[in-house]
Amino acid sequence: PKGMYDIGTRSGKSLFELVANRLKCLSRLAATAQMGTQTSEPSSSSAYTIPWYIMTSPLNHEGTVEYFESQKYFGLPPSSVHLFQQGMLPCVTEEGKLIMDTKHSIAMAPDGNGGIYPSLEKSGMLHDMERRGIEYMHVFSIDNALVKPADPLFVGYCISQGADCGNKVLWKSGPHEKVGVIAQSKETGKPCIVEYSDLDTGMAEQLDDSGRLAFGAGNICNHFYTVDFIRNVVLTQMDDMYHVARKKIPYYDETSDSTLQPTSNNGIKLETFIFDVFPLSSKMAVLDVVREEEFAPVKNAPGAATDSPDTARKLLSDLAKTWVQASGGTLVGNVDSDMCEISPLTSYSGEGLTDLVSGKEITCPFSL
Repeated sequence: PKGMYDIGTRSGKSLFELVANRLKCLSRLAATAQMGTQTSEPSSSSAYTIPWYIMTSPLNHEGTVEYFESQKYFGLPPSSVHLFQQGMLPCVTEEGKLIMDTKHSIAMAPDGNGGIYPSLEKSGMLHDMERRGIEYMHVFSIDNALVKPADPLFVGYCISQGADCGNKVLWKSGPHEKVGVIAQSKETGKPCIVEYSDLDTGMAEQLDDSGRLAFGAGNICNHFYTVDFIRNVVLTQMDDMYHVARKKIPYYDETSDSTLQPTSNNGIKLETFIFDVFPLSSKMAVLDVVREEEFAPVKNAPGAATDSPDTARKLLSDLAKTWVQASGGTLVGNVDSDMCEISPLTSYSGEGLTDLVSGKEITCPFSL
């Protein structure tokens, strides 16, 4: 599972552990703000514990559960961490016939990241949220090393706007960056995501009156929903949201009595995308955030020029250095190092560092 990946920081923390640490820090900040004084980490029974729901693939579910158990849930109360499985759908031929992958089993494939919605219901996670009195959820992809789980600014903004659905975006670094953009449908007036591959050159390079890309609000899989929106709107209207993906699907061959790997596309996988529900929103909020503070994707192999563990680690390091300087510290040593780190347990978003670094020389690389 990608969440178990270590991008090479000094601490060696996995993507899962970074999120867990941020949740612990945010819980502590919430308790401190409410009680008016600095407090220790909330206990498992504390009202400030933030439940974390993690969708896994059926292919890696057991391994993910074992990983969290072996890490003792990174210090989070086990009762606040819930792992549930993504759904699977049968694969079919162009004629609509089921594909068998063995003599006795049907070829199945994950139903896409949009499968989170029915999976929340089928697994009982949505009911658990309702039982806890949870009204809002923050949904994000684990492959962003800078993600701010349960981000108070984003969640608070969406609530203040009376939104049932929200999306964090950041402006594309260039017209041909390979991210989808949020737009408004001419036909319906509803919000939607346009994939980068669907933008022609003219649209991709079009500028608005201020000189910014007209279609530049990049989608980074960072969303807000009300629980009511998921329950009463999304789950009642998902039947016609499936996309067709033609793929090479291993199939059972009766003649050789074995499973064969095709050399060309031979079947169809059905999948849904997490943003397919945006047009169902009655009021959507969009928050434009700063790339350097919010987005360090890990999608490519080490050594790749973009979206790699190396580029993500540099973004974390650069942000740590920015926080030190903003809190009154002076950087010395190898100031170009990409191995500077501030633990998410120390600071969620750059707060609380003044006493630690103000008026001091901080030697790079550092770990705070």
